[in-house]
Amino acid sequence: MLLSSFIHCSTPSRCFPIKTCTRCCQYSTGRSVRKVDTPVLLKNTLTFNRSGGHGGKQQYMRMKNSRKRCFSSECDEVGHQHEHGDVRVRFAPSPTGFLHLGGLRTALYNYIYAKKYGGSFILRMEDTDQSRLVPGAAESIEDMLEWAGIPPDESPRGGGQYGPYLQSQRLSLYSQAADSLVQTGKAYHCFCSQQRLELLKREALRSGQTPRYDNRCRHLRPDQLEEKLDQKVPHVIRFRLESGVEPFNDLVFGWNRHEVAQVEGDPVVLKADGFPTYHLANVVDDHLMEVSHVLRGSEWLISTSKHLLLYRDGSKLSKRQGDIYIQSFQRSGALPEALLDITTHCGSGFNSNRVGRKMEELIAEFNPSKITTHSALLDLDKLPEFNKIHLQQRIDDAVQRDWLVRDLQGRIQEVYGTQVQDQDVLQPDYITRVLHLRKGHISSVSDLVSSEYSYLWVRPSFSDQQMTALSSETQHIATLVVRLMEGLKGGEELTVDQLSVELKTLAKKTSNTKYRDVMKIIRLALSGLQQGPSVAEMMVSLGPSEITHRFNRILQQH
Repeated sequence: MLLSSFIHCSTPSRCFPIKTCTRCCQYSTGRSVRKVDTPVLLKNTLTFNRSGGHGGKQQYMRMKNSRKRCFSSECDEVGHQHEHGDVRVRFAPSPTGFLHLGGLRTALYNYIYAKKYGGSFILRMEDTDQSRLVPGAAESIEDMLEWAGIPPDESPRGGGQYGPYLQSQRLSLYSQAADSLVQTGKAYHCFCSQQRLELLKREALRSGQTPRYDNRCRHLRPDQLEEKLDQKVPHVIRFRLESGVEPFNDLVFGWNRHEVAQVEGDPVVLKADGFPTYHLANVVDDHLMEVSHVLRGSEWLISTSKHLLLYRDGSKLSKRQGDIYIQSFQRSGALPEALLDITTHCGSGFNSNRVGRKMEELIAEFNPSKITTHSALLDLDKLPEFNKIHLQQRIDDAVQRDWLVRDLQGRIQEVYGTQVQDQDVLQPDYITRVLHLRKGHISSVSDLVSSEYSYLWVRPSFSDQQMTALSSETQHIATLVVRLMEGLKGGEELTVDQLSVELKTLAKKTSNTKYRDVMKIIRLALSGLQQGPSVAEMMVSLGPSEITHRFNRILQQH
């Protein structure tokens, strides 16, 4: 799947797009972020674009910059020059699905650009395809942007001066724009039935040609048009494509010019149900919302000439099978800053390429002059490593650490529930201690509720046979451990180094059990496992009281 972001700005000297390509294999949304069976790659290229031409360019720029909300030639002379302080960018997803990685990347670069130049980041929902809307998707997209740390300045939820931000609530504006195009001869009513359009398509495919509308209704006589309108024949409005499209300059890929009239039929801009198509709604909304720069999918690069025609005259980011939805990363314990860091790590557009950057660093280091034509591959197999680094940063930050503690408390209760015998394991001090001890070893807080760490929250079970298989001195070793803990209960804080020394001394007090087997017995009593963190770390995590409780169980069994 090809995704990209395309930016064109209000002045010909500042325009640039981002291009990403995601190739994903089938991916379980419930899969742990630590386990990626198949690499998921983002191929990223950032490109610059600017419009070209003469009269066409001026009309295009005027419409982009006009502060007056109208669609007639009266608006042509009303302009406003966007400088960096007036940067307004938008992320305009379709709520026909939930936010995926390609969409997050597009939103991120919009956000970074806006904040770099003191501008505004707008979230606009392109919900005109009513038949494909997914319930709750619009709300979820905004939730995920806020979770990721890139909240919009204007949005359906937050409102703003240029709202509404749901296209389904802006139908009168699109109708006004379409009527204006019809009145000026730039668009026309099309009465062709769906059956006729399907026959055209079949005939083209049968003859090996690309299906296209034959522009039949653009040639209707005035009396024919009036008759059909009087009879209220269902119709759409099509935009009249003309030859002579002005070129536009992609500052990375160079000058582009697509004579769309030669390869396409006139496109529908307003459907029979009164809803606009993407091409019209995109142009109208960017104009009325005074959007200065546009970052969007590179599959729309070829449509730029068509949009320039619309400006002169007055499927979006796909969520196909295999895409990675942001909610799955959230559920699996991925940190938003790690996800943002890895999606920008391909380096294009930044002064440096290093792991561990936070949002303020991404904004500070963003440099459009660093954008290159070279594609870079981003492998999500590396996400655990990014997450581990950002998790360490959070653990070391008191405010962020409190968030982690609350998150982990919820996960413990969700996973273990009534199995938790001692509610002290939910106390912030205890969880904080665990986080510090496991810092640098875990990639996600969700790791800590996996079975290998269950001993931290739930008392383990094991059999007498497992113990006696290791040593005949199990009872004696248990007594030694209890005595060691009793000597350390005076408020002295345990340390891994201190306990490592104490355990070596303890092992020497046995008659015929090797140090290695003593450690296996203690590990089994503490965790019910045969491997994991060092025995000393396990003991520091659990603390003297819980250790004593677990070894007293061994003593009470005989």
